[in-house]
Amino acid sequence: MTGRRDPRFEKFAESFSLDQRFVLYDLRVNLAYVMELGRVGVFKPAEKRRLVRGLEAIRRSVEGNPGWARGQSSEDVHTWVEAQLERHVGPLAGKLRTGRSRNDLVATEARLYVKDATRDLAQALVDMMEALLSQAEHHARVVMPGYTHLQPAQPILFAHYALAYFQMLERDAGRLEDCRERADELPMGAGALAGTAYRLDRERLAHALGFARAASNSLDVTSDRDFVAELLFACSLVMLHLSRWAEDLIIYSSPGFGFVELADAYATGSSLMPQKKNPDSLELIRGKAATVLGKLTGMLALLKGLPLAYDRDLQEDKGALFSVVDTTREALAIASRIAATLRIHPERMRAATAQGFLTATDLADELVRRGVPFAKAHEQVGKLVRYCVDHEQMFADLSDSEAQRFVLSWDRKLHEVTVSPENAVSQRNVLGGTAPRQVARQIAAAQNALTKLKKQLARRRVRAV
Repeated sequence: MTGRRDPRFEKFAESFSLDQRFVLYDLRVNLAYVMELGRVGVFKPAEKRRLVRGLEAIRRSVEGNPGWARGQSSEDVHTWVEAQLERHVGPLAGKLRTGRSRNDLVATEARLYVKDATRDLAQALVDMMEALLSQAEHHARVVMPGYTHLQPAQPILFAHYALAYFQMLERDAGRLEDCRERADELPMGAGALAGTAYRLDRERLAHALGFARAASNSLDVTSDRDFVAELLFACSLVMLHLSRWAEDLIIYSSPGFGFVELADAYATGSSLMPQKKNPDSLELIRGKAATVLGKLTGMLALLKGLPLAYDRDLQEDKGALFSVVDTTREALAIASRIAATLRIHPERMRAATAQGFLTATDLADELVRRGVPFAKAHEQVGKLVRYCVDHEQMFADLSDSEAQRFVLSWDRKLHEVTVSPENAVSQRNVLGGTAPRQVARQIAAAQNALTKLKKQLARRRVRAV
């Protein structure tokens, strides 16, 4: 094409404002590519040396100037690098495009970014998991109400509650690792879609750039953005889990519950009401989760109708990718600080177990142990609860004669069952249950899981260096 483009379209089409974040990846990939073309004789030794020196000079300039992009303009970061290289080596810079396309170049850089992003997000997950585990360890015997439908259900240990979110985040860490594994293949050498005409060693180039393997189909890899969608999905689930946790704490920190209290650093006051302590940090996490979910939906909609191979629509992937990764990483950082500084009120949690007849199931279970069929026991206890509600009583308020109207075998042992949430908790002594012995096993398992994750991250950092 030789015609002049409409300046307004050029502004509409530019991606430099976003993909400037790829600059070091772009330089890294181009350096490895130039070295490989030099090895296979496409570039003369002197050409290779000049190109390498030019690219290294740009890298040093960028690394030494955090504001390097200020005042710069270009269609995209790849074009900007080429223009800068021309300033260093003159017309030789035109050889940088030999055998490659922006299609395989940007796909390679996006995969490198995703690999780094999964490592950073995994570290942020570890920080949050450590904060949850610490709270569980420090409040291992605290009893609180458990809820279904946001209605009082059965007593549980607070540690059991905290470890439920630990489990969610552990699954999230596994999803990030799966995503990293699928992103860990090299597109470079795929060209625009059909592969390069130069006989470079793509496996060698893959290892030079830290990839586990080279992609096996050039048509697929130049247009594939599954790894982007997968990371957006993994981040969406992280944010979904944080949003659920935030919602719990918003409820539990309200005066009607008073189970927990946010540190002042993560709450705000009201511009009108001086008594307010608003859980804004938690509400922002909950709100940002909606934004991340929207980015995932948009990305899936973007991909669903694209024909093979590359289409310019894919330029839009970077805005979603950067935004979601940034938001998820920051949300995890704030959440881990909230969790680490959260004040727990065991006495309020214990007091709340007296409300809502949380031990009703334990009463029915004890009747079953005495030979009563569970359906019959359920019916008797249900009638007893209805009597208490009608007379504004709790189990502890019942006289023996009142209780015996509905539970014929009522005695002091059954009374003790109804007023002891600790007993109710201890009865759930099965694998995965909320009994102290089982929760201790869960804490030990969580400690082991964190150790494993930390070792995995340490290995990733060593390989990155």
